Amino acid sequence: MVAPSEIHRGEVLLVGLSPTRGGEIRKTLPCVVVSPDELNGHLRTFIVAPLTTGGHRYPFRVACRFAGKAGHVVLDQIRVVDRVRVIRSLGRVAPSTLQQVLSVLQEMFAA
Repeated sequence: MVAPSEIHRGEVLLVGLSPTRGGEIRKTLPCVVVSPDELNGHLRTFIVAPLTTGGHRYPFRVACRFAGKAGHVVLDQIRVVDRVRVIRSLGRVAPSTLQQVLSVLQEMFAA
């Protein structure tokens, strides 16, 4: 299990997302941590959004580049995962990408 102090917002983690149900993204994928560090430091779980190189452009998907590949942060598939699903850290998204992700999340959940 990954230690609480090792997970930070904006970090990209390789996460095993299976098993899943229905239309949920399944398999092992890079995921961006979107939960705040205040939560990540105290809970066994944290909130992630998968990164994908495939798929369609939707209003709630943020275009980005990571590890030399173009793709999207899939905010319509955010989920809570336990630390035991983390395989390893892959780095961090660019600060501009994280800011755009947080802005879209705020828009998604605005009243």
